[in-house]
Amino acid sequence: MPDNTVRGRRRPSVADVSPNAGWPNSELAGSLFADERLGKRFGQLLGQLASSPGGPIPFACQDWANTKAAYRFLDNDRVSEAEIFSGHFEATKSRCAATSGPILVLHDTTEFTFKRGDAHTVGITRKAVAGAYRDGALRYYASCGIFMHSSLAITTEGLPLGLTAIKFWNRDKFKGTNKLKRSINPTRVPIEAKESIRWLDNLRRSTALLAEPSRCVHIGDRESDIYELFCTAQDVKTHFVLRTCVDRLAGDGEHTIAAEMAEVVCKGLHRVEVLDRYGNPSEAILELRFRRIRVLPPIGKQSRYPQLDLTVLHATERGKPKGRAPIVWKLITDLTVNSRASAIEKLSWYAMRWKIETYHKIMKSGCRVEQSKLRTAERLVNFLATSCILGWRIFWLTMLNRTAATTSATLAFTALEIDLLNRMSHSQSESENPPSLNSCLGQLARLGGYLARAGDSPPGNMVIWRGMSRLTDIELGFLLGSAATICG
Repeated sequence: MPDNTVRGRRRPSVADVSPNAGWPNSELAGSLFADERLGKRFGQLLGQLASSPGGPIPFACQDWANTKAAYRFLDNDRVSEAEIFSGHFEATKSRCAATSGPILVLHDTTEFTFKRGDAHTVGITRKAVAGAYRDGALRYYASCGIFMHSSLAITTEGLPLGLTAIKFWNRDKFKGTNKLKRSINPTRVPIEAKESIRWLDNLRRSTALLAEPSRCVHIGDRESDIYELFCTAQDVKTHFVLRTCVDRLAGDGEHTIAAEMAEVVCKGLHRVEVLDRYGNPSEAILELRFRRIRVLPPIGKQSRYPQLDLTVLHATERGKPKGRAPIVWKLITDLTVNSRASAIEKLSWYAMRWKIETYHKIMKSGCRVEQSKLRTAERLVNFLATSCILGWRIFWLTMLNRTAATTSATLAFTALEIDLLNRMSHSQSESENPPSLNSCLGQLARLGGYLARAGDSPPGNMVIWRGMSRLTDIELGFLLGSAATICG
C-alpha cells in the first residue's frame, strides 16, 4: 500500500540517508554518555564529519536542523571529552587484545592554534614575537590555542590500533618559565606542579586501559626524558624506550652516564637508508653501543625516588654525511639489550615514534581542526575529541593497506561500500568474491587521486581522506536514487 503521508509524498533528501552509519556505530558501541540520545547524536555527528573530512560543520551536516543539533551537542554541559572517547577507548582495548606481541604506545604533545580577536575566550598557549617597535624592542602577542597530549597504540608493524589516553589544556597567563629558571632549580620542583605530569598521567591511563602492562612499550621523544616517568613505569610494571637528553648521575654518583658510555666499545653496526633535505636517499652506517647502568635520581629528589638499573643505547652514525646532519640517537630503556639484534629491535621501535607526528598532521591538514570557528574552549575540546577519532580512522585505513592487506574487506567497509568500490574497480575480477581489503583500499585511494602506477609507493593519508569524501558522495547518490525509485 502506498505511503500517502507528507514524508511519503516528498522527494528523498540528504537528511533521510546515513551513508556513514556503519563504522561509527561499531566504534562507539561502548560509549558511556549520561543520556542515550547524546550517544546517538554523537554517532550521527561523527558519521557526518567522516563524509567530508576537513569540511566545516555546516557543510558536513548539509541542513540547518543537523547543523544546529551538532552545535548543541558540542556546547552541551553534559558532554566532555571523557564521554566522547569512552567508546573509542573500549574499541582500542578490544583491538589490542586481538593482537599478539608487544604494543607500542606512542606519546607526544601538539598545539592547535586559532585566530580569535580575544585570545582568552579560548585560552593561550605561548607568547610569540609579532615584530619590533621603532626603538628595536620586540613586540609580543598571545597565541590563542589548545594543547593536546595524545597516546596512540600501534603494533610493531605500524598499524594504529587506536588512542589510549588524551589530555587537553591551555594557559590563563604566561608563567615566565625562563625567568623562573634563574631563581628556581626546575629539578627541585615537584612533578605534580609541572605540566610534565601529563606524561605520567597518560602512561598510567594507557597501561590501565590495555590491562596488559608487560606487553606495553611506551615510546617518547626527548621531552619525555623525566626520571619520575621511569619510576612510574616501574610502579605499574610496564616498559619504555625513550630518547634521552639529560646526562644523569650514574653508578656511585661520582660520574655521569656520558662518562660511563664513553668507555663502551662499538658492539655492532647497523645500516639504514635515510633521506636528505631534498629527498635524495643515502645509506647511513650506525655504530651501536649499549650498557646496563645504575641511574641515580636528581640530587634534590634522591630521598623520594629510588635508583634504577636501566639500559642506555647509543646509535651514532659513522663519518660526516653530506646534505644532512649525522644521526645521533641516545635511548634509555628498562628492557634488556644484550645483543646487536635486540639493539636494532629497540631502535626500530623508537623509529615508530614518527607515526604520532603523522597522526597529528592528519588532524591539522586532513581534518583541518585549526580552521574551526567555534568560540569557546569547551566547544573546541569536544570538536577536537571528535576529530581525533576521525583522524585515527583515516590513519588506520592508510596503514591497514600496508600491514594487513590480505584480510577481508569487511574489516574496514560495509557491504554497500564494498559493492560500490568493486563496481568502480578498473581491474574488477569475478573470481575475487568477496574482493580483498587491498583491492577496496586501492580503489578508495584512486577516488582520492592515487594513480596506482607500477613504481608508485603505497597510497598515503591525503588520498585516503579525499577518497573517503568521494565514496560518501557516491554512496549518498546511490541511496538517494534507490529511495527515489522506491517512492515511485
